[in-house]
Amino acid sequence: MEEVFNISIDRLISGVSLFLIIILFIMNIFTRIRVKKLKVKYLKFMNGLSGVNIEKVLDDCINKVNFVIDKNKEMEYQMNTIERNMYYCIQKVGVVRYNAFDNVGSDLSYSIALLDNNDDGLVLSSLYARDSSSTYANPVTNSKSRYALSAEEIKAIDIAKKTRITTKYVE
Repeated sequence: MEEVFNISIDRLISGVSLFLIIILFIMNIFTRIRVKKLKVKYLKFMNGLSGVNIEKVLDDCINKVNFVIDKNKEMEYQMNTIERNMYYCIQKVGVVRYNAFDNVGSDLSYSIALLDNNDDGLVLSSLYARDSSSTYANPVTNSKSRYALSAEEIKAIDIAKKTRITTKYVE
């Protein structure tokens, strides 16, 4: 009986050992897969560099990121400066064509209002007659001029105030 008991213990130990070997084999396969994935990520991170100190690579990356951040701040400052200056550029245009004199056949006279974002700028008027042509310019501040304006010049300013030159950004 003791011999039967010894054989069954030997079989039990062998079975448990075989089970543990199978579990270790499966764990070894999963570990190899994870190491392979990690190696692919490492090679991608190192970007084809071999024998380079990872600390140096990280330091270079941090320096490049800091450089890009500084450049971005500089560009943002320049963009804000340009946007502030844009308020003083011509952004609104109004054109009125008309017949200034009865004896001229077509609408050859015109008034053009050129205004910035603050409605400051000027009004150009050209009066065409059969034997002469005259051009006048009047300064405009806040949609008004200190000089007397014709009805056509006032109309050109009103048209300009309602329009705005827009820029479409293409990406």
